[in-house]
Amino acid sequence: MALQGPIPVTFPMVFPHGCYIVGEVEPVKDFDASTNGRFVQARDKQTGELVWQVAVMDGDPTLKPAQKTVAVKILSPVQPVPPAPMPGLPFTPVEFETVSVTPYVNGNGRLAFSIKVREMHAPRHTAPSKAQAGKDAA
Repeated sequence: MALQGPIPVTFPMVFPHGCYIVGEVEPVKDFDASTNGRFVQARDKQTGELVWQVAVMDGDPTLKPAQKTVAVKILSPVQPVPPAPMPGLPFTPVEFETVSVTPYVNGNGRLAFSIKVREMHAPRHTAPSKAQAGKDAA
């Protein structure tokens, strides 16, 4: 089979309604290499790059509350900096580049996905409002 390892996808495929940062960017712990008093940061198995993670809330209004927040892993040699907060919004919108997913079976026996990315930035594209979409169609 040609598919081996992470599956490349696009940001809109994973987050068609966008997503929002709801946590800090943190290093991911390598549980095998770390000991009681010594933290070792995880490295990606394919690239060897350091792994960071950030919690994001999916903007999909149809998701159940337990499904809304997911961890996104970021591969980067230095700690990624989130985009600046937007005035008037309780959460910071974010987009990711070079996205891949790795399916796995979680502890409940259900299919889940690990999301890995290479970059994060403020949203570059905004969906047109319904009023604007109507004007564009006319």
